[in-house]
Amino acid sequence: MNALDDAASLSAQLLARRWLPRTHPLVKRALIDADLWAAVGTRLAGVGLRLVDNVYAEHVSVALLRPAESAVFGESGLAANNNLELPRDGVSLLVVLWSLIILPKRQRQLNRADADGDNQGEMFAADKPLPAAASVSPTLSYRSLLADFGDQLGKKVRLDGNLKLLERHGFITRRGEDIAEGPLLDLLLDYDQLAPRILDGALADVLARATDAVAAPALAAIQAARQEQDEPPSED
Repeated sequence: MNALDDAASLSAQLLARRWLPRTHPLVKRALIDADLWAAVGTRLAGVGLRLVDNVYAEHVSVALLRPAESAVFGESGLAANNNLELPRDGVSLLVVLWSLIILPKRQRQLNRADADGDNQGEMFAADKPLPAAASVSPTLSYRSLLADFGDQLGKKVRLDGNLKLLERHGFITRRGEDIAEGPLLDLLLDYDQLAPRILDGALADVLARATDAVAAPALAAIQAARQEQDEPPSED
């Protein structure tokens, strides 16, 4: 196959499946082959899409280009709080889950908590290998989530319904009583924009009530580190 054929195949698979793991043979090639990456981008742009990649995530996906959004959703759609038709409490649940899963995961990755990653050759990788997302991404206890945030997120019936919606859209996966990161949770939500708004905003106080055995201490450590950075150096 030549690069053009590979670009068409990868584009078609992304359109059909919505996301692909970074371990997929064509994805792995695209991550080290600038020509193939550019060819896929060109193919997708022809139908108003762009390739979405995040070195901290284990999948790649597609999203609409900005100029295509108005054509697809119209002005009313662009004015909505989301384009997946999630209810407001579903969006709130998504943000809470992102905070409890992605914030601790990203902190562990940035701290190089586990150097077993194998992405040193990828053109978007950091200088040192990042730990694989699966090795540092926490799972949440459903019971803790319900106890800590159920009242704010519509009680058990609404919470269960919205969890099913988020799972269907690829944001989370369910492992019995546990909730884990889905393929799109760290791809379609912008960390650079969302993290400061959460950690410096009112939601930080809400998240402080989390009692999940994994997420709660991780969030507390993140906030403590931020406060330490913000404190002026002591004078002798």
